Amino acid sequence: MKTSSRSLKELMSLDGRVALITGGAGHIGMAAGETLAELGASVVVLDVARGPCEQAASRLHADYGVTTVPLVVDLADEEAVRSVPGAVLERLGRLDVLVHSAGWVGTVQSPGWAVPFDQQTVAAWDAAMRVNLTSAFILVQEAKRALAESTHGSVILIASIYGRVGPDMRLYHGTSMANPAAYGVSKAGLLQLTRYLATVLAPQVRVNAISPGGVWRGQPEIFHERYRQRTPLGRMATEEDLKGVVAYLASDLSAYVTGQELIVDGGWTAW
Repeated sequence: MKTSSRSLKELMSLDGRVALITGGAGHIGMAAGETLAELGASVVVLDVARGPCEQAASRLHADYGVTTVPLVVDLADEEAVRSVPGAVLERLGRLDVLVHSAGWVGTVQSPGWAVPFDQQTVAAWDAAMRVNLTSAFILVQEAKRALAESTHGSVILIASIYGRVGPDMRLYHGTSMANPAAYGVSKAGLLQLTRYLATVLAPQVRVNAISPGGVWRGQPEIFHERYRQRTPLGRMATEEDLKGVVAYLASDLSAYVTGQELIVDGGWTAW
């Protein structure tokens, strides 16, 4: 006998909805794009590099048959960032899901960034904060009306386990890898921004965060082995590990969930 409640398939569907993904040509951004496109959403791929941005949008369209739009924007440019929601509305008429996955990470090549603590610079700190944290604040500020009018508005901020725990620098010993202070601080800021926005934008818009642990990207084997030994599930994450969480938070599966951080770290923070 069919009940009046929606099925899981219906709750998960994003048919007719529009998603904006910052850093959409990156590893996590692309995984989010694949997830939302598979569930039926039109996808706006925002990235700073035109070639990868256009390629990511074309790939999503080819693989999933949904409408896709490449949007080349430098998230360090406030005026450009403020124009993004309007550009999405002009092209697609609505905005339902905002995934902020762009960010400066430890591998970014910039002076004063991926270096020992005493060599990290204020310029690099400021640049990371602008892209990782400030751009999220600006985007949601400009998108709030469209997200509210959606009646399904969902914001997903990609944070990190390093927004809640300090780095174990022993993992990096003997490698060229780094974990700059501003990275973790900016991700912690995203977690507080999540809680702030969840209360300020309620009840029309839900805001949640995803905090991934380390994701396998061909890191040096010595780092990889140390990370595996430190993780209860015995491996690093893959982008696929994040797809289910993105699907949950973007769709009506999580219609009564807001202000939360979902940690996807193989148990790293459970010790």
